[in-house]
Amino acid sequence: MKSNLENYKNIDKSTQFIFNETDTFKVFNLNNLSDNDEFYKLSLTKNYIQIYFCCNNECKVAFKFEHCVMPLFEGNSSMVYFKDEKMDLLFKLPPNSELLAILISIEHFHSLFSINGTVLFNYGSLKGENPIIEPKETSSSIKLILNQLRTKQTNDLLRPIYIKGKVYELLSYYFSQSSENETENCPYISNEETASKIKQAKQLIITNMNNPPSLTDLAKEVGLNIKKLKTGFKEIYGVPVFTYLLNYKMDLARTLLQEQQMNVNEIASHLGYSASSHFIAAFKSKFDITPKQFSKS
Repeated sequence: MKSNLENYKNIDKSTQFIFNETDTFKVFNLNNLSDNDEFYKLSLTKNYIQIYFCCNNECKVAFKFEHCVMPLFEGNSSMVYFKDEKMDLLFKLPPNSELLAILISIEHFHSLFSINGTVLFNYGSLKGENPIIEPKETSSSIKLILNQLRTKQTNDLLRPIYIKGKVYELLSYYFSQSSENETENCPYISNEETASKIKQAKQLIITNMNNPPSLTDLAKEVGLNIKKLKTGFKEIYGVPVFTYLLNYKMDLARTLLQEQQMNVNEIASHLGYSASSHFIAAFKSKFDITPKQFSKS
């Protein structure tokens, strides 16, 4: 990210906010329609559960310092929690990229997810200094809600009520269902048979990740034409077929590095790379850090 923090636009009181209530949650939308990278900064003064959705292209979110960066790609989201109450959030958006963020105060989060005094997600009481960062694919149901949040559906007087309702609806999906479980009821897929075939295609490329079939062969294998496979796959999983496979490989590599089960050369071979240099380049492109640096950190 850019080194000069003076280039970051402060969005504390800007029009990017869709909803801004200190004691409950904040919702803001950053959309770069220019031909240049854009930089934004938001200063936090209390604890928030942070959920980020990349709606278009790719975005980068940094926490406190520019080098503490988290990349996000179209169709993906990430939930983040830091114990720090005061921190700066730094956003970098390349041209034609869009990000939607929901920041929920930790107190309000606990009140939402408590039953008879039992808090289901008690992030505020966790021990340790390491942040929580949980990436996941954005399900079709959540994408629909994100579109509703980004477009003006009601008049200005009723909009706060509408936004609150949509955020609660989004949270109910986000914390109760994965995109895997929603594919059978995906609103963009015409029938259960098609959704099932696309799910089968996803499993085939994962099972054969070292030597995945071509799109033509994959379409034949599951009984779909290429256009329906490509369109349906992106609608369900948020990214094209082989982008999904690359993301899967990189997430698997990160897990293996964290668990220190294999060294870099072994992971490269396990993921089907003919040379470890190709794996290192792919990993650095995805996470902005080499596998070796990630393993040490």
